[in-house]
Amino acid sequence: MEILGYIAALFIGLSLGLIGSGGTILALPILVYLFKINDMQTATHYSMFVVGITALIGAFKKYNEKLVDIKTAIYFLIPSLISLFLTRKILLPYFPNIFFNIGNVQISKDIFLLLLFAIVMLISSVSMIKNAQQEDVDCFAKIPNANANHTKTTLVAMLIGMLTALLGAGGGFLIIPTLVLLKEHCMKRAIGTSLVIITVNSLIGFFGDLHLSVDWKLVLSFSSIAVLGMLLGIKLSDKIAGATLKKAFGILVLIMGFFIIIKELVL
Repeated sequence: MEILGYIAALFIGLSLGLIGSGGTILALPILVYLFKINDMQTATHYSMFVVGITALIGAFKKYNEKLVDIKTAIYFLIPSLISLFLTRKILLPYFPNIFFNIGNVQISKDIFLLLLFAIVMLISSVSMIKNAQQEDVDCFAKIPNANANHTKTTLVAMLIGMLTALLGAGGGFLIIPTLVLLKEHCMKRAIGTSLVIITVNSLIGFFGDLHLSVDWKLVLSFSSIAVLGMLLGIKLSDKIAGATLKKAFGILVLIMGFFIIIKELVL
């Protein structure tokens, strides 16, 4: 199973390179189901490092291509980091080990967090698929307005911080729809800006929990393969239209969301 996990790591990088998201959507299930890391706190901790390092490589390349909106990234990061800290240090320790029962199925804290993750994925995927056919704006003809829809953006950023704390999620599956729909970013700039936000959120989340033990051999080898996938994904993204990327993004998230729900409640 671990061999399949390392092969799947390549697709984490491909996903981040192509659509600026999907890293945690893939990393978390891979770590839980293929590497048998059953403790969600450990799985999310590892996921933060893998996604953060991989996104960092992509963010640097996108910045050099002038496809990163730093102002928007800062507006996202301030509320999301505050939310991440408060959730990780104050809210999460009070979560009960057993939330409730559905028939004969016992919903533990770990299963609850996975199901929460899946629900958010489904909502995000429907939004992106619905808007996939909208004409993508010219990345260099139109400058995005970082101040547009500021209140809604702040609320999304806080949700992203909470999800990063609870699930190790970089938040790209929420960041990209927000940048495209609320900030009128082109898809490629939304991807670049998303990678910056994901990098900072994930790595701060990871290094904030260094008191946890880390299997560095697994984490570093996993991350190295994901980085290779990222570099390949960035090359491929230059040849694919923004509308196609949005639709592919939405379908990927939709499939993974249903998979997690079925795996935890049915199988």
